[in-house]
Amino acid sequence: MDDKIIFKIYQSLNQGKKVAMVVITDEIGSSPRKRGSIMAVWEDGSTFGTVGGGNVEYTIIKKALECLRNNKDQGFHYKLKELSMECGGEVSGYIKLFNPKPKLIIAGAGHVAEKLYQLANVLNFDIVIIDDREDYANHMKFPDAYEVIALNINEALSNYTTTEEDFIVIVTRDHKSDKEALKAVINKKYAYIGMIGSVKKIRFIMNDLINEGISIDQLKDVYAPIGLDITNNLPEEIALGILSEILLIKNRGSLNHRKTIKKVWD
Repeated sequence: MDDKIIFKIYQSLNQGKKVAMVVITDEIGSSPRKRGSIMAVWEDGSTFGTVGGGNVEYTIIKKALECLRNNKDQGFHYKLKELSMECGGEVSGYIKLFNPKPKLIIAGAGHVAEKLYQLANVLNFDIVIIDDREDYANHMKFPDAYEVIALNINEALSNYTTTEEDFIVIVTRDHKSDKEALKAVINKKYAYIGMIGSVKKIRFIMNDLINEGISIDQLKDVYAPIGLDITNNLPEEIALGILSEILLIKNRGSLNHRKTIKKVWD
């Protein structure tokens, strides 16, 4: 059974889902499950495996859901009599969270995309490359990419399942492809969408999409022009500015210097 629980956790991570694993680390006296028992708990309240059933398991599931909400591991210790269980023993355990690697979906496979891939790979993202040019979008050029999709960008993005944890970067070769890519993802789940381009180009694309029925409120969520204003026009610096913006969103950071927030001299 334990191997099936571990496999379920592995599958969830591959699907971009967060999951908690509950482990019984110790028991005293009479208890429904012994040391080493494990169970998986998902954010929707579903479970696989068991750590005892009854009130103790119900209480542990609630604790695991709390950990998932707070994104924090936590230990626990319960006296079963206090949970209206006549076993009379005690159980201790630990709730370990497993978070999927953040996914970076890059529409485009040109110079900026290549530099983004290199930096994001160091930062431990699962990277998806999408471009309609097979001589650009291939595993020779992006050997460590999670996926490389050589298809029409609009079609590929329209059919791609995203989650609220995914980061989408649009850096295609022209404004028409950028517009089609943005149109394909604007109604999907995402943590971040950013699109490259000048202010003039961004305004042109946004106005076109508004005329096609996409709301201004939706488009206001798009980071465009993309990236923090810290770079020159070199592809590697543009990529750094983009990933800096993504990390700002991902880690709920600030634009303050650490020097000013750590107060070394106080």
